[in-house]
Amino acid sequence: MAIQWKRLWQPRNPMFWMMVGFNVLSSVCSWALRALPLNTLGLLVVGFVALLNVGAGLLAAWMLLKTPPPGSPKPSSPAP
Repeated sequence: MAIQWKRLWQPRNPMFWMMVGFNVLSSVCSWALRALPLNTLGLLVVGFVALLNVGAGLLAAWMLLKTPPPGSPKPSSPAP
């Protein structure tokens, strides 16, 4: 089964915007880890939130890849 990368671009699907939001928040957390003077607890909390956002963004992208966009034709099954 080939991955159809165009399935990621579904701006009318709320899962698309969740994926974008998770990725933006992960980038903000990564910036905070590098730029802000955080103590050890702050580093652990922000790092953990960044990792959770990466995982959630990947899960949202996977769900977008697995479900076809609304209105797309259903794939036909091969004839026996």
